[in-house]
Amino acid sequence: MAETDIGKPAPAAPPRPSVLSLNINSKSALYAAYMPLLRNGGIFIPTTRSYSIGDDVFMLLSLMDDPAKLPIAGTVVWITPAGAQNSKAQGIGVQFKSDESGAEARRRIESLLGGVMQSGRPTHTI
Repeated sequence: MAETDIGKPAPAAPPRPSVLSLNINSKSALYAAYMPLLRNGGIFIPTTRSYSIGDDVFMLLSLMDDPAKLPIAGTVVWITPAGAQNSKAQGIGVQFKSDESGAEARRRIESLLGGVMQSGRPTHTI
């Protein structure tokens, strides 16, 4: 007698990535949010939503005067909890995926920041 699937729970589908929208309106805000030390680059996103390290997220990133939004897939690699030391903003650090969207985001951000990347000014993460 063959075993049937009737009455058995369907395998769980992988959770869909969370979608976040981030608008960065100035070079100083971009500098504070960008995480160049991550492989593929990354960005800090202020949020009160709960995430875990390793969660997949999808971002729509607007950079300054550019009307186009960059669609970027990423993974949570950093969490700044509420009430963090030094009054750091609560949020998550997202590493860009090693795909074309991540590479394009890194190129665009680094071209906008130019020489500012060598600054010693504090950021949201370090």
